[in-house]
Amino acid sequence: MSAGCAESPASSAGVGGPGRRAAGGHDLASVAAHEHGHGGHAHSGSHVHSHAISADASRPYLWGAVALLSAFTAGEAVAALVTNSLALLTDAAHMLSDIAAIAAALFAMRIAARPAGGRMTFGWKRAEILSAAGNGATLLVVGGLLGLEAVHRLLEPPAVGGGAVLTVALFGVAVNLVATWLMSRANRTSLNVEGAYQHILTDLFAFIGTAIAGAVILLTGWMQADAIASLVVCALMLRSGWGLIRESGWILLEAAPADVNLDEIRDHLLEVHHVIGVHDLHVWRLTDSLPAVSVHIAVEDECFRSGHAADILIAVQECLSGHFDVEHSTFQIEPRELAAHDEVAH
Repeated sequence: MSAGCAESPASSAGVGGPGRRAAGGHDLASVAAHEHGHGGHAHSGSHVHSHAISADASRPYLWGAVALLSAFTAGEAVAALVTNSLALLTDAAHMLSDIAAIAAALFAMRIAARPAGGRMTFGWKRAEILSAAGNGATLLVVGGLLGLEAVHRLLEPPAVGGGAVLTVALFGVAVNLVATWLMSRANRTSLNVEGAYQHILTDLFAFIGTAIAGAVILLTGWMQADAIASLVVCALMLRSGWGLIRESGWILLEAAPADVNLDEIRDHLLEVHHVIGVHDLHVWRLTDSLPAVSVHIAVEDECFRSGHAADILIAVQECLSGHFDVEHSTFQIEPRELAAHDEVAH
């Protein structure tokens, strides 16, 4: 049995509340690379969960991208109508959805920063996940509608001004390169920001495809190139949209993260002295970066008669927080008889 979790519970008396992460704590999905032992020392309660880039630090980059894209979208929409280019109109529509996506991300950041209170006992953090899901849905809807129009134009291609399309598309590539750089500087570990970033990145590829289509039309007169470029863009939009819907859906359904090994968590807790069973184990994410755990811990009956159960609670808290990055954890300590009943019920 490993020394760290099996240490005397009395040595853990200085540990903080549930889910306190140890200094140097590891991701929820992976066991610590160092030995399981702690050397009998309590973990520091001063460590806070942090990211390299905060939401506040991300906002200026997002606002910069909004300003840049808004100015260009207005000009591109006019150019699309003048040149009769569906590829440019597709890009303009996508850029409009980009602006809406970033605005939604900014609004979600503001909502998510609100403190917990009233009915919102976990706060408003899932506002960012809803924003990411909305971004994914927007990509799917816009991509599907434009894809239908692209198929129609592929069969009956209208005349398109290739030179103007090429010129506007090259400007679009430059603008989106800057916007992509701005978004890449933001905190992309947030699914909310990543959703907005996927909009911008897809638009960059879209302009590259549109530029190629413009060049083909200018050199060969093959008008179907415009519709083909639109279909490629639509495919990218559908791919990105589905990825965002899938990831945000797992979080909203409170599924365990894909890289979490529940058996490893269970085995770690079973190594705590006096623990004889672990069941009803649940792992989910409140947001993309806020994991939570709840679990029932069965201990020897003697622990309750001797008043030792509280010390066991401290020990399992230290064991879990010392090896996994857990923001919120809830433990139910119970005797063997109750554990057997719960295992049947669950």
